[in-house]
Amino acid sequence: MFLTFVLIVVTPVCLSGYYFSTHAADQYASRVAFSVRTEEQSSAIELLGGITELSGSSSSDTDILFAYLSSQELVTRVDDLVDLRAVWSRVSTRQDPLFAFDPDGTIEDLQEHWHRKISIVYDSGTGLIDLQVLAFDPLDAMRVAQAVLGECAGMINSLSRIAQEDSIRFTRDELANAVERLKTARRALTQFRNRTQIVDPTIDTQNQMGLLVTLQRQLADALIDSDLLQDTTRENDPRIVQAKRRIEVIRARIASERRNLGLGEEGESGEAFANLVGEYEGLIVDREFAETAYTAALAAHDSALAEVRKQSRYLAAHVKPTLAEKAQYPERGKTMALLALFCFFAWSIFCLVFYSLRDRS
Repeated sequence: MFLTFVLIVVTPVCLSGYYFSTHAADQYASRVAFSVRTEEQSSAIELLGGITELSGSSSSDTDILFAYLSSQELVTRVDDLVDLRAVWSRVSTRQDPLFAFDPDGTIEDLQEHWHRKISIVYDSGTGLIDLQVLAFDPLDAMRVAQAVLGECAGMINSLSRIAQEDSIRFTRDELANAVERLKTARRALTQFRNRTQIVDPTIDTQNQMGLLVTLQRQLADALIDSDLLQDTTRENDPRIVQAKRRIEVIRARIASERRNLGLGEEGESGEAFANLVGEYEGLIVDREFAETAYTAALAAHDSALAEVRKQSRYLAAHVKPTLAEKAQYPERGKTMALLALFCFFAWSIFCLVFYSLRDRS
């Protein structure tokens, strides 16, 4: 029992104590804590109504950030900034093979060592992330923590830009289509006016209808005058002939105006004015529809821009990277105590199993 106790308990504890006292180098810790915040600025109407939402945490963004903290991409970026290989190989592996890093290791080796030097605690309820960085020099530990904080802030800003761009991309495309449609409608209307030399055919139609009404009134007066002459004069009276001739001329003019409601002086010959009016009204309808679509697209785009301005996500660090004044790691006493306790439990189980088997034999 004594030999097994020495072999299982005393020997590992003594070896670990020897290693911690002679080979294990001091390590300094830099701590930083942050969270992802989403700020929503209320509009003026909401403020007047007393509805105000200041800020809140986004759990999905924090989950993404937590996964990013263990990614090879982040390890590579931080290594480019602060040279992690040099930071964690400041003590050679010959002196401290357990906690030092071999500078000739691959990026996969560096990522594995990253998990040993970087401690991440994520509270999913509050969305807070606590980060602890270990290094053989306190300034190195703080530099690594600052680099990690900066890269995480850049990643959150990138996610925010992507979300904002996705929010306004559709409305921007719709607005561009509406602008092009409005330009096309106005161009067609301008070409019509240049071709017909008529700015607004509806105005000319009103004028021509007024002329037709005047001719109808003159025809009625001429018919009345002719009837009066026939009742009061002889049949061969020259005034009756003149009245009939006047009636014929007015009727011919009315017929001419009905066949062709007055082309412009330089208008196309043989083209009915009603066709021009119909074409003009179709162009006006197209222009009004394009203007309505443009107004709706512009309002939707402005609304999307306003929503984008109201919402902004950012990385809020409530604990800045700290600079250690004394080495707290490796925790020699705590580690040796846990090792001794584990070895003692292993020795106790071994003894119980041994005596149980001996009693049954």
